[in-house]
Amino acid sequence: MEEFQIIQPSPLLAPYIKNYWLLKTVSNSPTLARTVPCGMMNLIFHRGNRLLSVYEDKFHPRAFLNGHERTFADLEYTGQIDMISVVFRPIGVKAFFDLPINAINNLRVTANDLGDKELAALENALTSTEDDQICILLIEQFLLKRLSHLAAHNLKRIEASIQLINNGQSDVSLLADTACLSTKQFQRVFSEHVGANPKEFSRTIRFQKALHILETKPQTSLTTLAHECGYFDQSHMIKDFKALSGYTPSEYIVACAPYSDYFA
Repeated sequence: MEEFQIIQPSPLLAPYIKNYWLLKTVSNSPTLARTVPCGMMNLIFHRGNRLLSVYEDKFHPRAFLNGHERTFADLEYTGQIDMISVVFRPIGVKAFFDLPINAINNLRVTANDLGDKELAALENALTSTEDDQICILLIEQFLLKRLSHLAAHNLKRIEASIQLINNGQSDVSLLADTACLSTKQFQRVFSEHVGANPKEFSRTIRFQKALHILETKPQTSLTTLAHECGYFDQSHMIKDFKALSGYTPSEYIVACAPYSDYFA
């Protein structure tokens, strides 16, 4: 049996938080799941058994801030899983955590790693609280207390460039021109706010767009898919799919139900 629930954030947090999701499931035998880069960072709390990273042969921490993933990961779980995830919008993490966001790519950092007593207290509170609604309330109180308003000029620049990336633009010099910054300045400011450089982020969003099209228009040919997502050609798309998911597009459709966390 599996329960999956998505909860929307309060209006004050909506510009920075995409949603919260809660997953509860029980598996009597080891079960594998594959995750792929989604372009968003998460703050994850395990209230039940933890997930095992197969490649690392290491269990996830009880609670952690998950940096941008650069490739796919196979996770194994068994027994009772009870997870809560805070899904940040691309510019969201910087509004709550005073740390170099781009330094935690592909990492899972804990409250102890950050020396963050407030996050550690939240972790303890969620672990001892069974009511899901109260847990979300505690998370929102934690976030609202820490919410800092980002510099408006840089925020607008990055949001405008992200919108262009969402629409298929990946030329860094053009994105920099839109942000009214030099290419070098733009790359620095973008990485500081988003946690990934523009090229890495664009690659992930293009892949997420492909998943979204395969989900909503499953009859789309691979040639059309490559064109609509801005890939140079079909072989370029296949190469990116292999790097980010471990599958070619055709293999992915067979192995997984295409779904985009980013564009959902």
